[in-house]
Amino acid sequence: MYSVFRRWLFQLAPEQAHAAGFAAAQVAQIFARRDVQERFSYASPVLSQRLAGIYFPNPVGLAAGFDKDARLLPFWELMGLGYVEAGSVTAHRSRGNARPRAFRLPLDSAIINRMGLPNQGARRVARRIARVHKQCRIPLGISLANSHAPHAEVVAAADDYRRSFMRLAPLADYVTLNISCPNTAHGKTFEHPPSLNVLLEVIFRQRAAQQLDIPVFLKLSPPASARIVFDSQIEEILSIGQFYGVHGYIACNTASDRVGLQTGAAALAEIGAGGLSGPPLRARSVHLVRYLYRRLQSGQVILGVGGIDSALAAYEMIRAGASLVQLYTGLVYKGPEVVRAINEGLVALCARDGLGSIADAVGTDAAQ
Repeated sequence: MYSVFRRWLFQLAPEQAHAAGFAAAQVAQIFARRDVQERFSYASPVLSQRLAGIYFPNPVGLAAGFDKDARLLPFWELMGLGYVEAGSVTAHRSRGNARPRAFRLPLDSAIINRMGLPNQGARRVARRIARVHKQCRIPLGISLANSHAPHAEVVAAADDYRRSFMRLAPLADYVTLNISCPNTAHGKTFEHPPSLNVLLEVIFRQRAAQQLDIPVFLKLSPPASARIVFDSQIEEILSIGQFYGVHGYIACNTASDRVGLQTGAAALAEIGAGGLSGPPLRARSVHLVRYLYRRLQSGQVILGVGGIDSALAAYEMIRAGASLVQLYTGLVYKGPEVVRAINEGLVALCARDGLGSIADAVGTDAAQ
């Protein structure tokens, strides 16, 4: 069914198609709740886990960037997702970069975007979440980023995160710090270890001041390749994270390079800069997940994102060490049916391998 709808959607510009899909979902979450749930939702005890003190009914979640302003929280539960990550949200409202700023690469089933963090700002998003959060039975994560202000110094940028955290963390089940997005005067991300130290000191001080026992995750950049030997910077990131008590990591964000694409050079040159997402990132994401699983302490959570568009892709990520996976580009190309297909497929794959639960599969390939 989605393949027919997709042909129409793909005649629209990507942002127009996204808006049309959101409009249809907003109608469905009001007038067709039962139909949506019966069509797309799938439950099995094999899929459930408790991670960082949070119960996840299944491991398939929505990645940040898809529902930036938390407009469709009830719908994502109806669609069968195990959790949703809204955002990224910034302290100040942002219109983002000039359009066009999102581009499809059909040959690669991928997307390039240079959105520039458009969102309504922490205050307005918090008001919306407060109205609907109690209706949602799946965990809600909120991704935070630095307001779109490249002039900002690290201390000011960290305080920008803090103000968003102060408003939104009490409404969330977990918070993600999108540290792999620059928007600072020196042009580096908060993966730069001295900057990360400043940010985490500010965030965990605010967390203590509000007496919040909320997990904090960090979202990392992808490695340059699936064969790279990780350098001292990632070791420093993990050491700083361990010092402050970071609860887990998301691997990984979009890529600025164009490695391994079938799309031609002329088309890519016409598109220009932006972050690449989808299947071309999968091998690199799996590589980073495997590394993190080997390095992290027991109890820390890994969320895998990058090219998850099938049960096999999700299972590969889970066996590499991710307890949870996230969808973005896979939803664009395969539609809402992909959620149920992945969950049903994961149950079948666990049965094939003689595993009693999806948790038993986590990290089984990490030593390879």
